[in-house]
Amino acid sequence: MFERFWNAVSYDIGIDLGTANILVFVKGKGIIIREPSIVAQHKKTKQIIAFGTQAKRMLGKTPASITAVKPLQHGVISDFDVAQSMLHELFKKIHEYPGTNIFPKIPRPRVVIGIPAGVTEVERRAVQEAAIRAGARVAYLIEEPMAAAIGAKLPVTEPTGSCIVDIGGGTTEMAIISLGGLVINKSLRIAGNEFDQHIISYVRSTHNLLIGERTAEEAKLTIGSLFDNLNNNEQKFIIRGRDLASGLPKAITIYPSDIKSALHEPIDTIIHALSDMLENSPPELIADILESGVCLAGGGSLIKGLPELIAKRVHMPVWIADDPLTCVVRGCAKVLEEVDLLEKVRIVGGLRY
Repeated sequence: MFERFWNAVSYDIGIDLGTANILVFVKGKGIIIREPSIVAQHKKTKQIIAFGTQAKRMLGKTPASITAVKPLQHGVISDFDVAQSMLHELFKKIHEYPGTNIFPKIPRPRVVIGIPAGVTEVERRAVQEAAIRAGARVAYLIEEPMAAAIGAKLPVTEPTGSCIVDIGGGTTEMAIISLGGLVINKSLRIAGNEFDQHIISYVRSTHNLLIGERTAEEAKLTIGSLFDNLNNNEQKFIIRGRDLASGLPKAITIYPSDIKSALHEPIDTIIHALSDMLENSPPELIADILESGVCLAGGGSLIKGLPELIAKRVHMPVWIADDPLTCVVRGCAKVLEEVDLLEKVRIVGGLRY
């Protein structure tokens, strides 16, 4: 009785706890928070100074007394205390009263969190405990490729094969799904952040210029392309950094062909992993996927020419989900609303407050 009452009045939450961005869906309100997974805190007192977009602006620009921290690395919690504080700030934004007494004004929420498929039991437990300590009443976990597939409206509970490739910030999750479970899956620690690092390395080795992560990401988003017939006269990007020879500021112009060269290695790794997964899949499921195609999700899928390149290499149709950045959080939201679906696809029982 009390459980039904709490579910009726509390703001149940679906969370895509990503390495680069955190997205929060609130039942009845939709996606209300899209923020970078970054926290700025005082180095000594550990007091949170800024979170999300404000903290991201501070990256590489903070004084000695402030540190900008990314509490998640490769999709898992690397700094438990900061991750807990970050979740607590999110819950405070959603619930005016987090609810800690027997009869709170607004009860603690139920939470469904998407996590990488390849994490350990210890890493799973850390995510659940961080959510409970931050103010959740019960925390369920769902694997990100499953959540992304649900968010992309793939028939995950049907006896047909569906293939999802979710290229996020810290990990690339790929899986073949049938009857509400992952038949075969791969989790690679190569994704958007790794793309940025390869751009940094390319600019350093080719132009002897040192640039930061934000600059590399901006270049990737602005002119990133994997098409073969690139016309460098159409697009260009002025990149600024420090000349490693003189130590002085310097600006150079780079083109889409430079981004393509920089991303050649990590993109090849992702495509090889997808090919291996398809080769080891049951033939009946491959027949289904050959008809329905490979679905791409996550921010990394938005690089121009990526679907065409993958389709050419794996000899299958490849398509991008609607609003690929929100597939995981929309999948978490759907299982919040459908109890039967949650029972089928969650990893383990919910950890309760």
